[in-house]
Amino acid sequence: MSMTMTQKILADHAGLDEVVTGQLINARLDMVLANDITGPVSINEFISNGFDKLFNKDKVSLVMDHFTPNKDIKSAEQCKQCRTFARKFDITNFYDVGNMGIEHALLPELGLVAPGELVIGADSHTCTYGALGAFSTGVGSTDVAAGMATGMAWFKVPSAIKFNISGKLNKHVSGKDVILHIIGMIGVDGALYKSMEFMGEGIENLTIDDRLCISNMAIEAGSKNGIFVVDDITKEYIKDKICRQTKAYFPDEDATYDKVFDIDLSTIKPTVAFPHLPENTYNIDEIEAMDDISIDQVVIGSCTNGRLSDMKEAAEILRGKKLHRDVRGIIIPATQKIYKQCMHLGYTDIFIDAGCVVSTPTCGPCLGGHMGVLAAGESCVATTNRNFVGRMGHIDSKVYLASPAVAAASAITGKISSPN
Repeated sequence: MSMTMTQKILADHAGLDEVVTGQLINARLDMVLANDITGPVSINEFISNGFDKLFNKDKVSLVMDHFTPNKDIKSAEQCKQCRTFARKFDITNFYDVGNMGIEHALLPELGLVAPGELVIGADSHTCTYGALGAFSTGVGSTDVAAGMATGMAWFKVPSAIKFNISGKLNKHVSGKDVILHIIGMIGVDGALYKSMEFMGEGIENLTIDDRLCISNMAIEAGSKNGIFVVDDITKEYIKDKICRQTKAYFPDEDATYDKVFDIDLSTIKPTVAFPHLPENTYNIDEIEAMDDISIDQVVIGSCTNGRLSDMKEAAEILRGKKLHRDVRGIIIPATQKIYKQCMHLGYTDIFIDAGCVVSTPTCGPCLGGHMGVLAAGESCVATTNRNFVGRMGHIDSKVYLASPAVAAASAITGKISSPN
């Protein structure tokens, strides 16, 4: 029987020759992830269910990234609980202040996820790792607790949507514009509990960072996961990071897809998602035909767009420029390694000279946590992944989702602007 990429990974990890859409399976896990918000809930469930050992201390990751350095007493207590748990069970992959990063940037950087692996995390953007040809998805904290103890998890096998990618991106257009374009096209429930599978000759023109961004936001279309075909770009990325054996899965030629979309990268323009849904998208030409949209803040970072290529794009646009007097600029490199690279490459000087603040890695403002919470009536252009009501602060604030290029250009003009 023919299967998609996702179905093949699930079948293999369930010890089955094949699976079909809607089938319930129990599958072996390669990595279980939680953070400083979801970790304590998982730990409480782990304890209350009487578990007293991990299935594998090397295959559990706890990353303190949402409210660190701790912003208040509650966040301090949450991180303390995770630290205590990590020490008790000698968890290999525990990352705290000083060596942490935003989880979905950190795990690929460290080689903790690989092609063909099955990863669950108590964070919806765990789907990021599909960029490397893995099946990865967000689950509840109770599922993570069971996964930490047993190394297994239940899944309902999803159907899939195929995206045939062709063409090449234009200047200042990136993976963020691609995924915003797709979500605008199919809607926030357009891939509900389906696998979004990306393939076609055009993927050779998408960098790993583009793919990580696209897979990261698959959940914003309601998808169970987003996954790319493994190719030479994938292999080049992992070659110095992963020494264990990996396996690439490819869809059968006659695999069944609910829908097939052809995406020509050359036709995609800088795209912005307006409040209050990621599907509420407009391209830059449409925006420039509108009245000016003034902004108060720009955030460049997050698990979606905090990688070195994102920092480079922003730095190139901000070089020698000053932020608009009414705009606060917040730059958040996604990991400590990227933070140091920004320093050595001169990006940090460019950001500070332009009038930005540069933060230690944190999810911070993305979820309205800290490092850039919005007041009533304020608007922000952010490279984050969600713009729901109150997402970045007050319920009367507005978040516009965009690429680092659009965010940087907008910071200079004080309004949503084209980077070209």
